[in-house]
This record gives sequence, C-alpha cells and structure tokens, in this order.
Amino acid sequence: MILNVSGRTDVVAFYSKWFMNRYQEGYFDVRNPFNPQLVSRIYVDDVDLILFCTKNPIPILKDLKKIKKPILFHVTLTPYKKDIEPNVISKKELIDAIKKLSEIIGIENLYVRYDPIFLSEQYSLQYHKKAFEKMCFLLSGYVNKIIVSFIDDYKNVRKHRKSLNIKDLEEDDYKEIGTFFSKTAKKYNMSVQTCFEQENLVEYGFKKGECLSHELAYKLTGKTYKNWKARKCSCVEMVDIGVYNSCSHFCKYCYANYDEEKVAKSIKMHNPNSSLLVGELQKDDQIKIRK
Repeated sequence: MILNVSGRTDVVAFYSKWFMNRYQEGYFDVRNPFNPQLVSRIYVDDVDLILFCTKNPIPILKDLKKIKKPILFHVTLTPYKKDIEPNVISKKELIDAIKKLSEIIGIENLYVRYDPIFLSEQYSLQYHKKAFEKMCFLLSGYVNKIIVSFIDDYKNVRKHRKSLNIKDLEEDDYKEIGTFFSKTAKKYNMSVQTCFEQENLVEYGFKKGECLSHELAYKLTGKTYKNWKARKCSCVEMVDIGVYNSCSHFCKYCYANYDEEKVAKSIKMHNPNSSLLVGELQKDDQIKIRK
C-alpha cells in the first residue's frame, strides 16, 4: 500500500504531530468522506511507501529519520503572493526548507510542484518565466524534477474568480511556457513534466510522466500496483489519509478547501492524540481494515 499524505489537506504543514503519533502507534483511521460512518484502518506495517505532499515541510524535518519506510516528497512552490496564498510561508523559508529536505532524503526522492499556473494581469507570462528561472537557479543541485500543472475550474476557483482574475491561456501561451520552462530546467540539470494535463507540453520538451509512476513505485518497493481508480491518470493507486476542508493555507485556487467555516470547525475538532485526523471515533462507526 502507498500512503498519500495528503491530497486532501496539508498534513505535514499543520498536523505533523498527529502523523508522527499515529506512525508510532502503528495505525491511522480515515473516515470515508462520502460515507462518514465508514472508517478505514490502515496499519503502518501494511504501508510500502509514503508520498508526502506539502507547501511547508519544516514541521516534519526533524522526524524524518524516525520513519523506516521509503519516502517521496512533493513540495509545492509557486510564485504567488498573499493575495492568492494567504497563509503559505515565505518563499525564502520554503526554498531553505527544500534544500534541507533534499539533504535528508536525497535529490532522487524529491519533486517540486510549480502548481498550478494561471495567468492574470498581476501574474503574467513574463512574471512566471522570471519566477521559474529564479526557482531553478536557487534549487540547482538540490532538486532535479519539477511537475507543472494548470489551474482547473474547481468550486473554490469559481468562488474566488474575481480576485484571481484569470486570463484564459492561448496556444501561444502554452507554447511559450513549454519552450521556456523546458529550456530553463535543462539549463539547471532538471527535468520538467506535467501529470494528466490536457496540455502536456511534450512537444516543447516536457517529459511525459506521472506524479507517481508504476516504474518509480516498483523501484522503491519492489512491488506492482493497480492504477489509481480515484483519478483517470496513470499514477499508481494510493490511499489518502487527509480530510477535506481542514487546511489553513486558504489558497484561492485549492480544490480541497471550499468552505472556511468547515475548516475552522475541522481545526477545532482536531486532536493530535486521536486516531482520526479530525474528530474522534464514535460508537456506531464501522471500522474496516484497509489492505
């Protein structure tokens, strides 16, 4: 089993203490977001690989050596400011943290996600080109794989459409992004790819790949996995232990957060000693062991 930590919230940034408590206890309980009375119990012994997805790896850096499982990190680093990402740490702090992370887990186990890209009057094509080159320059020697994606029409995006002020990307925009990003990444000994994007930019030099390919999963675990049923991409199947509407970053393009009142409620219900990320087990919960 591959653990995804997490596509539903930023466990690393806000709930690292809970994660390490559960890891040391030996199991995680995950409430089904579509059937709340159904709880999956995941035993650490059944986990082959952990994929951490975060915008702030700092809270877990000191504990990584305690984790005796293969580890991958996807760290999202975008060029947006507080108007778009109100509570994300400063880019300087994040760059420094990525460098430390690379030294701990190794460059081959680290991906940076420049994700998502959108264009607006403030965040123009030229702005992105300048930001991308600066990022590559600062992370040269620490990162060699970058994943790029483009903004999607999520509920939260529609909610913030006015403040995002998104400009539709034209074919020439994709071409310029693809050509410039590919050339720049190569200059700094990095590869750049998309995952399950309609515009995969392969014709401009992007690498064809997935967020977590079957080849990489096999290399790290020696096991084969099914395709991820929850998505139509070619990534391997993963089990997410997160909870929607529980991330305090409040990024305006986020797909997992769309109700700030629910986020506040989730944070209030969080107990780092609970087996669940949000709330406690109830008497009528049905616990099913996930294999």
